[in-house]
Amino acid sequence: MRLPIHFLICARRFGVKLSADTGRRGVCGATMRLVQFCRRDQEGDVRVGVELEMGQGVVDLKDFDSSLPHTMKEFLETGERGMDCAHRALSSGQCVVPLPEVRLLPPVTDPEKVVCVGMNYRDHCLEQNAPIPEEPIIFSKFASAITGPFDDIKLPAESKEVDWEVELAFVIGRKGKHIKEEEALSYVAGFTVANDVSARDWQMRRNGKQWLLGKTFDSFCPLGPALVTTAALKDPHNLGIRCRVNGSTVQDSSTNQMIFKTEKLVAWVSQFVTLRPGDVFLTGTPPGVGVFRKPPVFLKRGVVVECEIDEIGVIRNTVI
Repeated sequence: MRLPIHFLICARRFGVKLSADTGRRGVCGATMRLVQFCRRDQEGDVRVGVELEMGQGVVDLKDFDSSLPHTMKEFLETGERGMDCAHRALSSGQCVVPLPEVRLLPPVTDPEKVVCVGMNYRDHCLEQNAPIPEEPIIFSKFASAITGPFDDIKLPAESKEVDWEVELAFVIGRKGKHIKEEEALSYVAGFTVANDVSARDWQMRRNGKQWLLGKTFDSFCPLGPALVTTAALKDPHNLGIRCRVNGSTVQDSSTNQMIFKTEKLVAWVSQFVTLRPGDVFLTGTPPGVGVFRKPPVFLKRGVVVECEIDEIGVIRNTVI
């Protein structure tokens, strides 16, 4: 399938930008929106693709080069070879799947680690009258919590206090341990949108007040819609970030409120564990969560939650 010239002109906006400043540019210099998807008539056949602008479709990288793997995690493990192939696929104008035939999946579905950061927005700390942390507060979700950008959030019978948290997430692109802060962005494949759905009763009162169980019910980590490569963002730490519940804005801030930015988080966590391609980091939420409203507000069946970050996109999940 050959695309008209205006398709190719738009696609060139996602071409490779070479830069000596790899610490800022990330794993590679390519400016792309990578997605994990399946065709609607081929559920279960996971593919990695590159999203074109203005709803023009998705370039199927496996169709372009059959030697490429099926999943995003495996694709990231191929390093520069995979990214170079993605660039060539974009430039070719071939292997485009029309958007109505695409079902977007989470950008990563099988990470070794889902690393989360608590209390990482200054305005969120002020909302709680809590002190600014002196070091990153780290917890985790299980990978089984991850769900797609437009999939349902399932209310568990075990909780009556399920809450929303829009977050900037990033994905590790190459293996590293004891990573220096000034080199940290070179280990990041890109950024995406997350909802750190939280069962506040389990987080704040049950199970010794440890956070894990309240954060990791199935479907409690909607992720997507795309993995936007680091080079495609002007500044990941100066983006508007917001959450809407049934169309009403409940969170509205900027990632410039982050206390510990991406570089610090990568360096900090890599002291303790080896980071690997596909590892997901959730970087904290701004104010406006339901538990601190007066009176508290929690998610109910039928509610639609939208999490949005400028330059990255929107995820939209219905509570069932």
